[in-house]
Amino acid sequence: MPVHRLEKIQIIPASPEVVWDFITSPLNLKTITPESMGFEVLTKNLPDKVYPGQMITYTVRPLMGIPMHWCTEITHVEAGQFFVDEQRSGPYRIWHHEHHIRSVAGGTEMKDIIHYQLPLGWLGNLCTPFLVKPKLDEIFDFRFRKIEDIFGKSH
Repeated sequence: MPVHRLEKIQIIPASPEVVWDFITSPLNLKTITPESMGFEVLTKNLPDKVYPGQMITYTVRPLMGIPMHWCTEITHVEAGQFFVDEQRSGPYRIWHHEHHIRSVAGGTEMKDIIHYQLPLGWLGNLCTPFLVKPKLDEIFDFRFRKIEDIFGKSH
């Protein structure tokens, strides 16, 4: 079964330090996730910043309000440059999400690279273009707009 790739890039009119502080706070994830996802962080006493080995558990409701538990591990952190979260349990067979930032003219480029694969073999693969990819686009489009609300639009 293929592993799918989704890449999103956004220029944010803020310094890399400010963007890094925002995206590495697990407490901000709910802010940039659509309410329709029913996203709730279950992990208690989260620190201000992600760190390698950190496990974070959530409940999400991506389809028809059905709750799903999701657990991700922060596997890599290169301060001020990137971090990676990988699903340990949840709706995907594979979920590998890279969050990169770098300084560019006018602010900071934020790049999300997601590699994912659904369970259920050919049936999961059949659902990707009709259910999963549009839902992921919706989530990241919402995130893009929310980041613009918080930091402003780039010029």
